[in-house]
Amino acid sequence: MDKKQELGSPIQCSGAVSANALTVVDVLPADEFVLEPVYGFVAYDATGTAETLDYRRYRNEPLGYVVDRRRFDRHLAGLAEQAGAEVWLKTEATGHTPRPDGTTEVHLTRLGRPVSVTAHVVVGADGVQSQVGRWAGIQTRIKLKELASCFQFVVEGVETRGLLEIVTGERWAPGGYSWIFPKGHGHAEVGLGVARTMTKQDARWHLDRFMNESFLADRLKGARIVEVQGGGVPLAAPLRRQTADHIVLVGDAARHVNPITGGGIHTALRGGAIAGAFLAQFVAGDLPPTAAHLAGYHQRWLAELGNTMWKLYDLKTSIFRERDPARRDALLHTTMTSYFRPDSEYRKV
Repeated sequence: MDKKQELGSPIQCSGAVSANALTVVDVLPADEFVLEPVYGFVAYDATGTAETLDYRRYRNEPLGYVVDRRRFDRHLAGLAEQAGAEVWLKTEATGHTPRPDGTTEVHLTRLGRPVSVTAHVVVGADGVQSQVGRWAGIQTRIKLKELASCFQFVVEGVETRGLLEIVTGERWAPGGYSWIFPKGHGHAEVGLGVARTMTKQDARWHLDRFMNESFLADRLKGARIVEVQGGGVPLAAPLRRQTADHIVLVGDAARHVNPITGGGIHTALRGGAIAGAFLAQFVAGDLPPTAAHLAGYHQRWLAELGNTMWKLYDLKTSIFRERDPARRDALLHTTMTSYFRPDSEYRKV
């Protein structure tokens, strides 16, 4: 169930996802939602010095894709329905009441009318400020310094080369990075994310400055804006507690976001698949859905994905603990460049 009336909207995401992210959850790339294949990366420092990793030198298959989030989310919902799920839109959950028989009654407002359903487990995939997490008394608030403010334009008139391009350096994006991503059909995404605790200006101000004053200004001067998108992206550590009685958290609700890149599609897909596999086994058994029994999901997630995400968070923290801006820029650029190399231990996160 989703309180929105349209899946995948509003868009607060660049839509970049690796081919591996789809493969591990058995989702085949399809023309229905793929806007453009991606074959590698270009990582620039603040002055424009670039390191290119074009995987077309080694392979013919795409390394990843830029997807249309509306169509992608609808595609996933369609797969869920084919597997037996029901999708309820314009449905808001307001709370739940545990029952003596081991189930819980979930209170909803569906299309403006009160309704309830009975469940063994509620999976909260309701974003950064998870309401489901708050039901369980889980601290879901996020520190301002760990929330990136992101803003991007979808534009025409900017050439791309089938590569994701990122620009590090506080001169253009304090606490984050700038990007140019191919969007297909002659479009590109030009955006950035900043840490609001490291700048007095908002993300829109920084994006305007990047497009007009950076070493890429000549290339971007012909950009014609066709869409404006923005939102907050958590760059925090995963929640240490992701389960409670009758409750499991996944995706942004559990901070399943890459703390270096801000990428969340891959980690949400993986986390959802891990939770689904665990719960399919769990509900077939006889154990009550207590926090202790559901903690097996969290342990499985840590083993498959979470421990690596914790390492990335520690790495990010060490970079931004550096006080010298030039040194901080160099560390972030080196990290982002090495992150995408074929031998990187983080490339599939």
